[in-house]
Amino acid sequence: MLADDPGRRLAAAFSHADLDIADEKAVDAALALLPRESTVLNAAAFTAVDRCESEWEAALRVNRDGPSNLGRSCAKHGHALVHVSTDYVFDGESERDYDEAAFPNPQSAYGRSKLAGEEVLQSIDPEFLVVRASWLFGPGKNFVEAILGQALKRRSEGDETPLKVVDDQVGSPTYAWDLGEGLLALHEAGARGRLHLSNRGATTWYDFAREVLDQAGFSEVAVVRAATADLHLPAKRPRRSVLDCRRAEGLGVALRDWRQALAVYLASPSRMPA
Repeated sequence: MLADDPGRRLAAAFSHADLDIADEKAVDAALALLPRESTVLNAAAFTAVDRCESEWEAALRVNRDGPSNLGRSCAKHGHALVHVSTDYVFDGESERDYDEAAFPNPQSAYGRSKLAGEEVLQSIDPEFLVVRASWLFGPGKNFVEAILGQALKRRSEGDETPLKVVDDQVGSPTYAWDLGEGLLALHEAGARGRLHLSNRGATTWYDFAREVLDQAGFSEVAVVRAATADLHLPAKRPRRSVLDCRRAEGLGVALRDWRQALAVYLASPSRMPA
C-alpha cells in the first residue's frame, strides 16, 4: 500500500480544530512551516448538502474561500496542492458517465460552492490537482454507519419496520481510504488539473443499503424503495452522477469495486460506528 512507502513522510496533519482553512492568515502561517515543495492535500469541506441551501455564506467560506487561501499560500511557498471535489458539480441528467470535459451544472448550493472552489484553484495555478470523487464513506459519520445504526436499533427493539431508501439516484460509493491512496498515487504519477476518481461500479442508494446490511449480517432487516421527491429535501441531488475515471486509469490509478471496498471497511478496526 502507498501508506507503507518508506519514501513518503508526513510533515503535518490538521483537523478543523487545528486549522480553519477559511482563515487566510492562519493558513499561510501553517503552510510557511512546511518544508519547501511539500504536497498539501485538502479534504476539508462543508459537506452538509441540505444545510448549504440555508447557510450559503458558510458554504462559500469553507468550499471556495478555504481552497483559495490554500492555493495562494501553496503558490507563495512553492507547495503542490491536491484538492478533493465532488460529483455534485454535475446536474445528473446525463445517461453517460461524466468525464473531466463534461460541462458542470450544479443544482445545489453545495455543488455550486464546490465548483467555485475548483475554479478559484484553477485560476491560481492550473497545475494544482483537483480530484472529483463521489458518495464517500469511511471512519466517522457516513451513509454506511447511518444504515447500520438503524439496523441495530431495529434489531434491539424487535422492530420489523423496513428502512426507506431512495432508489432513483445512481452513483459510485467510494471508500475514503481507497481515495486517499489514489490521490497520492495520482500526484506521484504527475497528474495535474482536474481528474475523476471513485471506486469501480455504480449503484443506487437502495442497493447500497441492501449490500451494507447483507455484508454486515443484517439480512433480516427489510429495505423498501423510496423516491427522492417524496423526501422533500431542501437540496436537489444529481439523478445519475457516475464519474468516468478512465483518465486516472490511464495513469495507472484504478480503485477496486465498491463492494470489495465496503467489505474491507466493515472489517476495519478504524471504523467509528455511529
